[in-house]
Amino acid sequence: IPFFFFFFFIKFILKCISVAYCLAAHCSQGQFAHKLLNDLMENYSSALRPVDDTDKSLNVTLQVTLSQIKDMNQVLIAYLWIRQTWHDAHLKWSKEEYDGLEVIRIPSSLVWRPDLVLYNKADDDFSGPVDTNVVLRYNGEITWDTPAITKSSCVVDVSYFPFDSQQCNLTFGSWTYNGNQVDIAMGMDSGDLSDFVENVEWECHGMPATKNVIMYGCCSDPYPDITYTLLLQRRSSFYIFNLLLPCFLISFLAPLGFYLPADSGEKVSLGVTVLLALTVFQMMVAESMPPSENVPLIGKYYIATMTMVTASTALTIFIMNIHFCGAEAKPVPYWAKVLIIDYMSKIFFVYEVGESCSFHAAFTLTFDPCVYCGCRGSSGILSCDPKLVRNVEYIASCFREQKATCLKVAEWKKVAKVMDRIFMWIFFIMVFLMSILIIGKAP
Repeated sequence: IPFFFFFFFIKFILKCISVAYCLAAHCSQGQFAHKLLNDLMENYSSALRPVDDTDKSLNVTLQVTLSQIKDMNQVLIAYLWIRQTWHDAHLKWSKEEYDGLEVIRIPSSLVWRPDLVLYNKADDDFSGPVDTNVVLRYNGEITWDTPAITKSSCVVDVSYFPFDSQQCNLTFGSWTYNGNQVDIAMGMDSGDLSDFVENVEWECHGMPATKNVIMYGCCSDPYPDITYTLLLQRRSSFYIFNLLLPCFLISFLAPLGFYLPADSGEKVSLGVTVLLALTVFQMMVAESMPPSENVPLIGKYYIATMTMVTASTALTIFIMNIHFCGAEAKPVPYWAKVLIIDYMSKIFFVYEVGESCSFHAAFTLTFDPCVYCGCRGSSGILSCDPKLVRNVEYIASCFREQKATCLKVAEWKKVAKVMDRIFMWIFFIMVFLMSILIIGKAP
């Protein structure tokens, strides 16, 4: 048992010695770091480019990491992590003289920083970069990581909305230095998307980077910049189920107005109701898009559908006028009888006439000779009262006129019904083809 306590006592003493050594080492490093910072900043100026030869350019490496897209509606609001790396010729030290100290982290305001800005900035806040610490190595390499919420202008083309894809540029460059003083290089061929948080409205398909060297007319010096192109594809599922599909279903109600019986009195009301519903959806589409001169794809679909519904309502009024033309109308022309009643009705399977007058058409008024029996004389010779004969002929003429009128009205009704059926199928085909053509134009 005493040996057991002795063992733990020795172990405890060793741990205390190791902790004390570590604390002494950290204290020593802290003292050297403090001495190093004082030595570096003794004659240092953050206002001048940190180069030994002012005729040489200072190379700055830029790397951008896209973390999140907050909004995109003519102005791209993005959350970025920006890393800038350069070498400061005046901030070097021998690590052997400072107890092997290789890296220190100091406030960025103490050192010279590149004045890289976002050229296509669309924000009224012109505050400077966030004053985060920089990582300073013994060889003079400085790494500066800063988070930033940027607002940049982006030209939005809504021609294929909601199947559109957009390209938004983020152009970074020095605001005061030309390429002979500060040269910008790309850290990678594209922006880093490894930590990207998916957006509910946009899919990010890449962020390629390109370096441009621009020569302005005012100056002979080159001005380099790096442009990151954000490739975005809109997620169209929301718009398909909330805007396109309802319009597609409502548009199929327009041809059904031709199938509705004319005597129901609801043909025109159905067309007007469909037109009002499409107007409401058109307003929803307009609210969900930025103002633009280009008519979007879904807007063309709604306009075409509304035009078709308006045309169907106008044709319905015209056909109802034919249906209720009445007895005062002229007889159906011969060409209409042959083309519509005899030919087209068979093609579109229109056999019912509506208010059929076939029983009048089959009725034949005949008079038996017995009608005149009371007019026979004693000698058997027919001698009828002329007044009676006129009355009988008048009754027969009225029956013939009623028969002709009923047939005329029935023919006009059948013409209207055949035209209803023709336009119904024509508009069904138009709705289907229009939907296929509009959706087929989507990229």
